[in-house]
Amino acid sequence: MRAIDIIIKKRDHEELSRGEIEFFIQGFNNGDIPDYQAAAWAMAVLLNGMTPRETTDLTLALANSGEMLDCTVAVPVAVDKHSTGGVGDKTTLVVQPLVAACGLPVGKISGRGLGFSGGTLDKLESIPGCRVDLNTEEFLGQLGSVGVVLTGQTADLAPADGKLYALRDVTGTVQSIPLIASSVMSKKIAGGATAILLDVKVGSGAFMKTIPEARQLAELMVEIAEGSGRRAVALLSDMNQPLGRAVGNALEVREAISTLQNDGPEDFVEHCLVVTAHMLALGDQVPNAEEGRKSAENALASGAAWEKFKQLIEFQGGDISYLEHPDRLPSAPLIKTVNSPQSGYLSRIDARTVGETSVDLGAGRAKKSDDIDHAVGIEVLPNVGDYVDKEQPLFVVHANSQERMEAATKRLLGALTYSEQRVEPLPLFYEVIGSKPA
Repeated sequence: MRAIDIIIKKRDHEELSRGEIEFFIQGFNNGDIPDYQAAAWAMAVLLNGMTPRETTDLTLALANSGEMLDCTVAVPVAVDKHSTGGVGDKTTLVVQPLVAACGLPVGKISGRGLGFSGGTLDKLESIPGCRVDLNTEEFLGQLGSVGVVLTGQTADLAPADGKLYALRDVTGTVQSIPLIASSVMSKKIAGGATAILLDVKVGSGAFMKTIPEARQLAELMVEIAEGSGRRAVALLSDMNQPLGRAVGNALEVREAISTLQNDGPEDFVEHCLVVTAHMLALGDQVPNAEEGRKSAENALASGAAWEKFKQLIEFQGGDISYLEHPDRLPSAPLIKTVNSPQSGYLSRIDARTVGETSVDLGAGRAKKSDDIDHAVGIEVLPNVGDYVDKEQPLFVVHANSQERMEAATKRLLGALTYSEQRVEPLPLFYEVIGSKPA
């Protein structure tokens, strides 16, 4: 078997066998197949696609390229969730303790932010002492004893995916739905999840801009899960405007704390309850999402989820006094309220522009090696559909320099569109794809 024959086969629109895919991924991972051949193969996949069977085989080959966690040695069922990235998406910080407080263990391996999409690990590191580098023994031990763990990916977990993604990033082959789906699902499978909730964002602040694109990706990831012996449900959720109010690391941690203390923004609370409900049903903790919703509401109202969040942070070395006194979390030296220049209904609050502005303030990275400022960010006060009066507060900018603050103010006002006519609020969710087996 030769790499060039596999490249030519995919170039000519032919279907690759499982053996050919495994040979190619193994050879690329161990260095026998060079970058230039892997890049040519990735481009052929981008142009000609893959069947669901090919994509499942690719996913498993990537997952099997390194360590494979088995969460069932610690718990009978472990659920996980994955968001395809968004602006103000601090959902994991609320959903994980909510699900765990309802009695269903959640083991999650998260990532850092890159570009305008924030990363859960960066948010956690706003809390002094909080570790996000747990090893396998620590991961499984905490999952079994606490029922909730949140950490970063080790170098031994799906290493071929890491190599392939780095190559795709510089060869114009990121935007391939089979390659996106296999990348996401290989890490979930290698991470030991038996049931996976996929939060697939759609809109201006998401990778998938349209509902048909998001649906195609979601359906493929659910099919991969089922083909590899896992269960999955995908939710298509809106990302045309930021989720909640806070965009920025410490700001988002504060909002998660407020939410767990029953004082969060309405849209964000609703989003978290829906995601939690589906995760509880997916993990057989409840018979259906309706019952899951009731359990989630009880765990939130009773304070059980808040206590579980504190337990999570404490077990990972974080100083929980910062949770109990969130004003001690990193704060920016300059804070400015931006008022509306006119009256009218808001028909657009462009999520991508808000996310990119947050990065410009220092809350994100233009490249992986960049440092971030945990204190800076943006509070977005209205939602699409709201009527605002002239001089009504729209944003609160948290900055570390006057120059960045002024640039952010100008850019944020450009993210808005006003209408004289009443505008309908944006939906939080569009579709549910996949379901719990009967």
